Amino acid sequence: MTINFCKYEGTGNDFVLIDDRLNALQLSTSQIEKICNRRFGIGADGLILLRNKEGFDFEMVYYNSDGKLSSMCGNGGRCIVSFANKLGILENKAVFWAADGKHEAVLLSTNPDVIKLKMNDVSSIEKTSAGWFLDTGSPHLVVEVNELDSFNVQEEGRAIRNSKDFIQPGVNVNFLENSEKGISVRTYERGVEDETLSCGTGVTATALVAIQNRHWNQAEMPVKVFTPGGVLFVHALESKNGFTDIWLEGPGTFVYQGIMEV
Repeated sequence: MTINFCKYEGTGNDFVLIDDRLNALQLSTSQIEKICNRRFGIGADGLILLRNKEGFDFEMVYYNSDGKLSSMCGNGGRCIVSFANKLGILENKAVFWAADGKHEAVLLSTNPDVIKLKMNDVSSIEKTSAGWFLDTGSPHLVVEVNELDSFNVQEEGRAIRNSKDFIQPGVNVNFLENSEKGISVRTYERGVEDETLSCGTGVTATALVAIQNRHWNQAEMPVKVFTPGGVLFVHALESKNGFTDIWLEGPGTFVYQGIMEV
């Protein structure tokens, strides 16, 4: 079977995007894992199918690089909006369906490679012995650390992700450092089982924790978050009931397109 694909990245978090509006593509776990393999395939943190969905511009179906169907991906969400724009499905706005429900997106008129993606409201942030737990479309734990640049994200993230409290159904672990330059985060992602250069839902989670813990002034929106892959911005409104009107802003960049025999 031959597939046509496009490669996209959002602050270094990279994806294989496939137009499956005919809903004809049935890929196995092992096939997706091979496509995402960086030595034997295209190489990516995940694979995304764009499918038709009645009442929406499209549906986003996201698989992690382990080949398993996964929850919402913020960087992938921006990339699929850029992909849909490239396919001519939409122009400057989108309404689409993902694993966690409805999302809106806007392509900036000044730079269409930069996309604002509306995330779901967050009603609670739970303080645990390991850190701050919340769901921003995917489950996240945010842990505050010092000297983030030299921190062993792979080892510490894997230990928390596989601990008895989080092994089922899994958690993404974000290590947050608040410094003079602003909010910085590095993320260990479940499904990838490694550190990624950026995680959109993780950046969102980290920004909300930073606001709640007063590392960022609500009046100075958006929150500027540094990741190893680049800078993302999070807009949000805080109230006694949690956070609403949450938007993740950043690039969704086309890298190349090609054909692969699977």
